[in-house]
Amino acid sequence: MKMLEMKNIRKSFGEHEVLKDISVSVGSGEIVSIIGPSGSGKTTLLRIATALETLDSGTVQYAPDAHFGLVFQQFNLFPHMSCLQNVTDAPIHVLKKTKEEAEEQAMKLLKRMGLEGKEKLYPYQLSGGQQQRVAIARALATDPDILFFDEPTSALDPELTAEVLKVIKSLADLHIAMVIVTHEMAFARDISDRVIFMDQGMIALEGTPDQVFDSDSERAVAFLGRYNNI
Repeated sequence: MKMLEMKNIRKSFGEHEVLKDISVSVGSGEIVSIIGPSGSGKTTLLRIATALETLDSGTVQYAPDAHFGLVFQQFNLFPHMSCLQNVTDAPIHVLKKTKEEAEEQAMKLLKRMGLEGKEKLYPYQLSGGQQQRVAIARALATDPDILFFDEPTSALDPELTAEVLKVIKSLADLHIAMVIVTHEMAFARDISDRVIFMDQGMIALEGTPDQVFDSDSERAVAFLGRYNNI
C-alpha cells in the first residue's frame, strides 16, 4: 500500500525553480533515503510533503487516516519544557490522550532512546545527540505511519552523529515508513529499501542502494566519489 504519493511536484522561489516535476511514492513500512548535493531540492521536497511549504503545482496524497511525524535538523524542542513535557505535549493536546497515558508512552520512548533518568531535564542540559533523541521520541509519540527526517545529524559532531544514526536504525523493527534526507552515505546504503539521488531539482537516479551506489551514472559517480567506505 502506498503510504504517500507525490506527483508532478513543482516549486519555485522567485525565478529559481527548486523542484522540477518530481514524483515520489513511499510504501507502507518502506525506508527511503534521499541524497544529493546541497541545493538539489531535498529539504524543500520534505517540507512540501509535511505541509511546511506550499507547492506551485502537483499533488500530495497520503493513505486514508495516515499521519506523519517529522524530526528537524535543529531539534526544535521547546526550551521551557522538560524532556518528558516535550514528548507528551502533542499526545495530550492534539491526540487528546490523558496525561497518564501520554507519560507512560513517553517514558517508554525515552527509555528506548537511551534517555532513562533524564525525563525531568531541560534541552539546555542535554548534548546535541540527546536533544535529537528526544526529538525522535517526540515524533514517535504521535504514533506516525510515516516518519520524516530532515538531515537529522547535520548539527552534530561525528561521535554524536553515530549515536543518533544507531537509534534511527533501531526503529526499523517498528515497521514505520521512513523518509530520510541525509548526507550520511554509508548509513543510507545500510538502512534503505530505496535510495533517491536528487540533482538540480530533479530525480537523477532512483533504485535499491546497490543500484544507486554502484551506478556508473557520471553525475552519481562524481557526487558519491566524495564519500569513502560506501
